[in-house]
Amino acid sequence: MGSPLVASSSSKLVVFSAIAGNSAIAITKFVVAGISGSSAILAEAIHSVLDTFNQVLLLHGQRRSRHPPDDLFPFGYGREIYFWSLIVAVLLFGAGGGMALYEGVTSLLHPRPLQSAFWAYLVLGIAAIFEAVPLGVAWRTLNKRRTIGNVWRRLHESKDPSVFVVFFEDFAALLGLLVAFLGIYLGHRFESPYYDGAGSIIIGAILCAVALELVYESRGLLIGESADPAVTQTIRSIAARDPAVAAVRTPLTMHLGPEEILLNLEVEFRTGSSAADQTSAVVRMEEAIRHAHPTVKRIFIEARPRHE
Repeated sequence: MGSPLVASSSSKLVVFSAIAGNSAIAITKFVVAGISGSSAILAEAIHSVLDTFNQVLLLHGQRRSRHPPDDLFPFGYGREIYFWSLIVAVLLFGAGGGMALYEGVTSLLHPRPLQSAFWAYLVLGIAAIFEAVPLGVAWRTLNKRRTIGNVWRRLHESKDPSVFVVFFEDFAALLGLLVAFLGIYLGHRFESPYYDGAGSIIIGAILCAVALELVYESRGLLIGESADPAVTQTIRSIAARDPAVAAVRTPLTMHLGPEEILLNLEVEFRTGSSAADQTSAVVRMEEAIRHAHPTVKRIFIEARPRHE
């Protein structure tokens, strides 16, 4: 398990790389959309602007989540990053997907002749490179974390919106670029502007689908998603191995932030164990749990006598 500092630095790198890539290409897309008259390129330009704004929101959420606990929020502000990831998903659905769908439908109802395909192809190629860089950074960050299974399972089990939001957004962006390329190519190949409008609609549908997935992931984290099952199993094993412990109930865990887990553990001590024995056992268990999983920062152990 990586340290919180390393994980936090990796998350920042993912977000900053996404901001740099999206802001660099957004202006170019708008210029080329004006030159080529492509509805799909315009939809992609809107998408890039929105992605840049979304990454800024994630950075704001990261900053807010690091605020120390106070009287109003005694467990800290770690889960605020989950709130901002939900806002990002809503914006991606409404502003990104909605505007792309609107632009596509408008283009079909009032088709415009396509021009300057060369510039459209050029900006799509450049955009693909800029989008692939933050996607690669997010991919490497996912691979550094100790999770098993394919990339989709890793994304689902990731508790850091800074990583999975960027990954989903840039993956959607690359799909959108492919659709935009096909729309422009087919439009010129068959001399019909309707392919370009259809491409914009497909891009809108992709953004809406990705936004709904992000809403689903953010919802679970906001409600109070538990830690990874492997973490829970390790905690239970540590407690069960302690010589003063007779039985362990299922640990209750909840993420207070990407790198902060709350643990409530109920144990039954052996009959005849003294208060000093129980206190020593609690200290041993807390130290062992924090050593195995540094992200388990708040531990509450409920001691119950053994009923035999």
